[in-house]
Amino acid sequence: MIPKVFREVIDLGDGRTISLETGKLAKQAHGSVVVQSGKCMLLCTVVSNYTQADVDFLPLTVDYREKFAAAGRYPGGFFKREARPSDGEVLTMRLVDRVLRPLFPKDYHAETQVMIQMMSHDDDVMPDAMAGLAASAAIQLSDLPFETPISEVRVGRVNGEFVINPTRAQLAEADIDMMIGASADSVMMVEGEMDECSEEEMAEAIKFAHEAIKVQCAAQVALAEAFGKKETREYAAEASDEDLAAKIHELVYAKTYEIAKAGSAKHERSAAFSEIKEEVVNSFSEEEQAEYGKLISKYVAKAQKIAIRDLTLNEGLRLDGRKTTDIRPIWCEVDYLPSTHGSSIFTRGETQALATVTLGTSREANQIDMPSYEGEETFYLHYNFPPFSTGEARPLRGTSRREVGHGNLAQRALKGMIPADCPYTVRVVSEVLESNGSSSMATVCSGTMALMDAGVQLKKPVSGIAMGLISDGDNYAVLSDILGDEDHLGDMDFKVTGTADGITACQMDIKIKGLSYEILVKALKQARDGRLHILKKLTDTIETPNNDVKTHAPKMITRRIPNDMIGAFIGPGGKHIQELQKETETTIVITEDPVTEEGIIEILGTKPAGMDAVIAKIESMLFKPEKGSVYEVKVIKMLDFGAVVEYTEAPGNEVLLHVSELAWERTDNVTDVVNLGDILDVKYFGIDPRTRKEKVSRKAILPKPEGFKERPPRDNNRGRDNRGRDNRGRDNRRDDRKPRERKED
Repeated sequence: MIPKVFREVIDLGDGRTISLETGKLAKQAHGSVVVQSGKCMLLCTVVSNYTQADVDFLPLTVDYREKFAAAGRYPGGFFKREARPSDGEVLTMRLVDRVLRPLFPKDYHAETQVMIQMMSHDDDVMPDAMAGLAASAAIQLSDLPFETPISEVRVGRVNGEFVINPTRAQLAEADIDMMIGASADSVMMVEGEMDECSEEEMAEAIKFAHEAIKVQCAAQVALAEAFGKKETREYAAEASDEDLAAKIHELVYAKTYEIAKAGSAKHERSAAFSEIKEEVVNSFSEEEQAEYGKLISKYVAKAQKIAIRDLTLNEGLRLDGRKTTDIRPIWCEVDYLPSTHGSSIFTRGETQALATVTLGTSREANQIDMPSYEGEETFYLHYNFPPFSTGEARPLRGTSRREVGHGNLAQRALKGMIPADCPYTVRVVSEVLESNGSSSMATVCSGTMALMDAGVQLKKPVSGIAMGLISDGDNYAVLSDILGDEDHLGDMDFKVTGTADGITACQMDIKIKGLSYEILVKALKQARDGRLHILKKLTDTIETPNNDVKTHAPKMITRRIPNDMIGAFIGPGGKHIQELQKETETTIVITEDPVTEEGIIEILGTKPAGMDAVIAKIESMLFKPEKGSVYEVKVIKMLDFGAVVEYTEAPGNEVLLHVSELAWERTDNVTDVVNLGDILDVKYFGIDPRTRKEKVSRKAILPKPEGFKERPPRDNNRGRDNRGRDNRGRDNRRDDRKPRERKED
């Protein structure tokens, strides 16, 4: 039986469309949809258990995978099967999760899985821009409790014009690349990178993207109605007790307000809040504690949250005693680690990041191998967040999604400031040693200083700041340099990085509906003031990049040679290049430039003499003497019929100086004129048509002796007429001779 298929089409303009289709695939999932643009197809399914999990949060898993078969390719590596997700896939998972999670009911705790798979690839379509649309559409087709449809789009600015879901080629020319997640009435997530754009330009890009999202949300509603919108499932809601909540509020609010107003340090404040909770719990009998245990903890946390927010809205004060625009104390240091190529420490309040820089060749570039994209990064940043940074002991289970996401944000913030002519592959590693608010922005600041300390000639230094928002609908406060608790208790977490001239990257999560663009721009401008304050601290520590790399760090020199010379430079089986690396104590990497059809030679080493030797070898290969020019040469080998000489300006480049070209007079012995090690001048005549070899002459630059008569050139046809017969009339041309007849005995 042919299934009934339901379909909606979204017009993106420029002849591009996105279609939503359901009813054909994965019908046992609670919701499934195929999203297609061009030849790119995503299958998204959603399934949620009908029983609540015994946890106080939503166990939501968003999984995004790109199948290699979708691009007609095999997975790399020994095992020909897709394994752990790539960083690119993890980043897409995070983009979708951050928009979906806030829209489920607070008391919905059933285990939920959203699985998105790229089933077909199109080079002109970037699949991550459709993942949020696919996830929301699948949920709309299910019976899951979900507040409102959402979607995500990528917006790029190409040649001054905004484009929705640009191609990768268009994105390469764009100066704004942002992913926006929103419902029809509220922007909820922003993440992207920019080429030093202004706050107003960023807001315009968000507005443009939001208009496209409204159309995509309407298409989801239309598809669900055509398919037959399911009734939202019923689930066991959390228990509640308003009288208990009011009682606990009375016990907690005032005490919390006073502790928050005292502006104490994190550990002191946490201990004081814990004491309040313990007092409240002890005020109940054991039977009441057994009955209301979870509710007591819940209502204590709720009352404390209200008190802290009210303190900020009423008095403009924050947990640590700062005003809304104040930045925590900052101290910085560079060149802290003696053996790294560059290092720095950035400490802001109770957040500290130690960054290191390592310089290498193109061989150390980060290879990206995804079905939707293959390439490499010559600048990349890794972010590590160990448990001791927050005073915790927990298992280490590999790199977390959070570490991948925070590292990517810092990398996007800095990569635009790496000069295009930087010869190195550059790796930055940020070790977060303390954390109480925005360690990713501390990573940007420490990364900037470490790069400058390493001698990487950054175009401009970059700083970053995390902004927060507290709003009760009528009043609001924008907070600069938020604490970890303010991130948790507030209504917005907005990280923005940039130079003195504009924004380079951002990441924003908004927890309230209907944030106005006026508040958004105000937050951006307040963030700019904070960024400039932090940037001043960085440049006070290290004003400009060091002029050169450190003495123990490798120096990099690049040279180009024609492609047809690469083989000779490498030698059979790599013999020549391996010997050269060993002799000079350097690392030599050769890549081919398909555009210029040249070989790019990277020379990495710490000893100038060794690097000079490699350069001399290359210059010797590239040396091309000009016809008619005079060159200095050195005799390196004696022969009976001449001397082998090499050009002093190109050691290793040899040519034969024939005995007849040593002097005007007849030379019987080569040693009568030159000896091994002699340095002399010769004239270059190019290729001799008679010998088809390069010809140089010493005698050509010597004065001809008076009365000297040069012998005429030898005539190889002497004694023969023009038909090849000798003066006795015999034909001596070998090809005309007849074989002699043999007489038998």
